[in-house]
Amino acid sequence: MSALVTGDAVVLGLRPARLPSRALALLIDMVVAWAAYLIVSFALLLATASLDDAAQAAIAVALFVLVLVGAPIAVETLTHGRSLGKLACGLRVVRDDGGPIRFRHALVRGAMGVVEILLTFGVVACIASLVSERGRRIGDVFAGTLVVRERVPAGRAAAVPPPPPWLMGRFSGLDLSAVPDALWLAIRQYLTRMGQLDAQVSWEMAARLADDLMARTGAPAPQGVPPAAYLAAVMAERQARDARRAFGAAHASWGGRGGSAAGVGTSATAMGGAAAAGHAAPGPVDEARIPAAPTWTAAPPHTASAPSAPLTGPESEPDSPPATGFAPPA
Repeated sequence: MSALVTGDAVVLGLRPARLPSRALALLIDMVVAWAAYLIVSFALLLATASLDDAAQAAIAVALFVLVLVGAPIAVETLTHGRSLGKLACGLRVVRDDGGPIRFRHALVRGAMGVVEILLTFGVVACIASLVSERGRRIGDVFAGTLVVRERVPAGRAAAVPPPPPWLMGRFSGLDLSAVPDALWLAIRQYLTRMGQLDAQVSWEMAARLADDLMARTGAPAPQGVPPAAYLAAVMAERQARDARRAFGAAHASWGGRGGSAAGVGTSATAMGGAAAAGHAAPGPVDEARIPAAPTWTAAPPHTASAPSAPLTGPESEPDSPPATGFAPPA
């Protein structure tokens, strides 16, 4: 679980896979990989029988690297963390913040897997998983990844709430490269659980996370924007960029660059839920699982000097807040 603990003693975290399910998934993957390796080796042995010993040895080494090391890396990259064994066991490899992995993550995991799994028959990987708080092996630690349970009850999967429509696309030019995965994880966990927190605790956590995020990006938040709304907007921009990289522009058009505000918010929520639950691509939106849009306030709660009512725009009635629950700064 995550180390982020709120003032109400609420622990926010992902759902790491347990060692038995990971071991079963690894066993399936290794059976398939070794079967493919033996079949290809036998075929090449017949085809290269006329070559000398040095050439056959070079072919054997290349075959070992390609089939037992390169193939798993390629599979995890193309499927965004789901090998055949993980698919059968309902597991998935994700980044520390819950996002889809890329080639560099799969490469580091595969390279370390040679020592952890192939050369030691999985003993090192098992020991590392037992010692790690979140069940990570050494390759996961170096790659910044985590194996999570993909099949979770529908009621347990929480989606990231969409940001206010008037903030969509405001951070398209923001440099997010210096933000670590651990901070993204903390932000996502806060946004999915902020409705369960005390108002004062929720505001203080949002302000702290927003300060950390602004320090990493080097750009201040727009004046008058509540910290929670700022976090939701930047998270939506980051999810849009991940979607464009992982699934192409066709699945990432919700990132705030076009379409109606309502459609953008709904699609962003669907992607947030997919990332949290570990789905490979955004699918049909389950309206029952989309969280209600929160009402962002312009000042901390329980303060006498600041108004506690939501910000309202010029066109809003004083007693009639916008239907979405969001209001732009005056």
